[in-house]
Amino acid sequence: MAEILYDVVGLGNAIVDIIAPVEDSFLDRFNIRKNGMTLIDEARADALTAAAPDAKQLSGGSGANTIVGVASFGGSAAYIGKVFDDPLGAVFRRDMNASGIPFDTPPLEDGPATARSIIFVTPDGARSMNTYLGASVLFGPDDVQADVVKAGAILYLEGYLFDEEAAKEAFIHASEIAKAAGRRVALTLSDSFCVERHRESFLHLIRNHVDILFANEDELLSLYQTDDFDTAVDKLRSDTALAAVTRSEKGSVVIGDGEPISIPAEPVDKVVDTTGAGDQYAAGFLLGLSRELPLALCAKLGHLAAAEVISHYGPRPDVAYETLAKSAGITY
Repeated sequence: MAEILYDVVGLGNAIVDIIAPVEDSFLDRFNIRKNGMTLIDEARADALTAAAPDAKQLSGGSGANTIVGVASFGGSAAYIGKVFDDPLGAVFRRDMNASGIPFDTPPLEDGPATARSIIFVTPDGARSMNTYLGASVLFGPDDVQADVVKAGAILYLEGYLFDEEAAKEAFIHASEIAKAAGRRVALTLSDSFCVERHRESFLHLIRNHVDILFANEDELLSLYQTDDFDTAVDKLRSDTALAAVTRSEKGSVVIGDGEPISIPAEPVDKVVDTTGAGDQYAAGFLLGLSRELPLALCAKLGHLAAAEVISHYGPRPDVAYETLAKSAGITY
């Protein structure tokens, strides 16, 4: 069996985020759906980028944000994704390497540009994402680095990557590699609109290839097409042995052995930007899980990370999560 070198290996979109604060009137003017993710083409991406006031450019992508969070907790992690050989691709690779995360997927040399997500944040902290998937849509089974997957204790799959058939095949391929190596597989549903597009495929993944599921309340309700949270939780319990469902200020519900447990959210003085909250919750939970902490402590680490990231702009930590964990008296 291959040696475990990483606590978590992420597989997902390789995106550069362009984040800008705006008023709600800006969203109306550009016909932007609030507090969700909309896929856009390159022309729309160029137009919104040009219109973005006071924008910050940061490497992002939901799965990549989680992997950076794992590293911030002091964990070891690697990432697999697709960029183009262009300036934004170089930015993504540089930022991942600067966080101590190997990112060795060969770049495209012919095809669409590196993916970007133009994220507009309104005064209430809601984030409206407009994502051009670019080079990431060409990710397929041949891009799955088997040696990297085998070297991770947990393989973490990002639901946002699931929009192309080749990516779906890559998910199954990577999951089979991980399972054959005795590793666990985690999936995040990423977005309720993503669930609506791929409900049956996600259910097949959860029931047949996934050991750990991450979702927020809206995603879970969409997955099981119900308005009742308890009903959705009961259905999820029959489909997977381990799951964490976030509920914003209500905290999270963790499904494991026995009855589900509820973990309170961490207090936050002011919500500045909710971008990355779910990503960083997953980072804390996965790190705790890789170190075999009790599920309640895994969720506690997740909430510590989520509280930190929503207190500032951007989807990645400003403060080392390892320091937050130590301050909370959590050792691993």
